[in-house]
Amino acid sequence: MRLSATLLFISIMVVSGCSWFKFPGIHKIQVQQGNIVNQKMVDELQQGMTKSQVQFVLGTPLVMDTFEQSRWDYFYSRLSSSGKKTQQQITVLFDSTGKLISVEGDYKPKFAEQNN
Repeated sequence: MRLSATLLFISIMVVSGCSWFKFPGIHKIQVQQGNIVNQKMVDELQQGMTKSQVQFVLGTPLVMDTFEQSRWDYFYSRLSSSGKKTQQQITVLFDSTGKLISVEGDYKPKFAEQNN
């Protein structure tokens, strides 16, 4: 009786820890968050573009600071089904008239290379 209770307890513990086993057929999804921004999109930006033009090219920014209207942040993260995490960040800065003055982050626009 004691042996069967012990075996029952051990089997319950093993089954409850399913993460120990790699069951075939379990599908893990990719998780994407934020704005997908790539180098081609950033290359379309030009100094002096208005906020609406930048928004047309890059999309709606993830973060628009209420107190700092001249800064937009675009952030993208992706967690693959294998557990690999990638992140990209772009910060777009405008002058007081709403014209694009610089882009900072993981991608550099063509106009930044021309000024160097």
